[in-house]
Amino acid sequence: MLSRPILALAAASFGIGTTEFVIMGLLPEVAESFQVSVPRAGLLVSGYALGVAVGAPIVAIATARLPRKAALLALMAVFLVGNLGCALAPTYDLLMLARIVTAFAHGAFFGIGAVVAANLVPREQRTQAVALMFAGLTLANVLGVPFGTALGQVAGWRATFWAVVVLGIAAAAAILAYVPGGMPGSRGGLAGEFRSLRRWPVLLPMLVSTLASVSLFTVFTYITPLLEDVSGLTPGQVTGALLLFGVGLTLGNLAGGRLADRRLMATVIGSFCALVVVLALFAFTAKSALPAVLTLPVWGALVFALVAPLQVWVVEAATDAPNLASTLNQGAFNLGNATGAALGGAVVTAGYGYGSLPWFGAAIALLALALTLTARTRGGRAVAA
Repeated sequence: MLSRPILALAAASFGIGTTEFVIMGLLPEVAESFQVSVPRAGLLVSGYALGVAVGAPIVAIATARLPRKAALLALMAVFLVGNLGCALAPTYDLLMLARIVTAFAHGAFFGIGAVVAANLVPREQRTQAVALMFAGLTLANVLGVPFGTALGQVAGWRATFWAVVVLGIAAAAAILAYVPGGMPGSRGGLAGEFRSLRRWPVLLPMLVSTLASVSLFTVFTYITPLLEDVSGLTPGQVTGALLLFGVGLTLGNLAGGRLADRRLMATVIGSFCALVVVLALFAFTAKSALPAVLTLPVWGALVFALVAPLQVWVVEAATDAPNLASTLNQGAFNLGNATGAALGGAVVTAGYGYGSLPWFGAAIALLALALTLTARTRGGRAVAA
């Protein structure tokens, strides 16, 4: 299962995940460098997420007819150009532009990469293969972001982006060497593919993916002030708690892939049921330091146990347009990222407080569960077959 092609895809996802999230740890340095406020520097996070959401359909169309290996290499080239732009950007506006360029490669890479990973293994192992590719993204949170932040604090934030460029070159070389060719792109007309995406069985898992992301980022965007102000953790303790959260993401991602290869829809439904319960419990455990810290890895595991199964659900539902559907699902996830951050901010601004955010996250997860349960029994069997 852990073959060289999948390792190459995971290495690329590690680099992409690192460049997406490491900016959060470098905001003070970036703000000081360009003499802007930290909140304005924080827009670099939102700009990236919206770049993924907007760029996903555009890049999906542009790469639709390319062989899949060629498409992956082209996307890695865009990723490298974007990160070079970040490392060299002389102004804040150009740094924002470079972040958006980088983001355009994100959704399509994970979308096409998921399809490639699934096609590299026997059908009964496809979700595990997708999960292994996404393991690079979870490891980026555990390893890439802390080390990238530390490097940026010691050697300057630009050094972090130069390191990501080196990672990207190595990952692109691995894809060139190990990912097999011969996997064609779209053979049908794009108009026909877009028509197939208008079907409810395809739109449903995309909507569920969006809501899963909204549920996560409604809470996680504000996890630091929640843990400090509500749970009473020190900044150093928050770092350790987030490391545990990252470990939970990684383990949950791998477990979700293994379980979903046995029963896909049962894994999605069971994960959402557990997620609703854990987020509701977090509203209580967040009031005390140790229970809050112990809840974090469980929450993280359940959230990422859904990632690969939802991606495979979308691909299986859109059998006549898998590349396009898989890529658009990544855009849907990042749309949920931006929406969740905005929703969480609105909740706090309305005076409900950080401690109430888990309740809202649980409510969104419950809505996602309800929509999942509307999937027709026959459609669920078809996906799980």
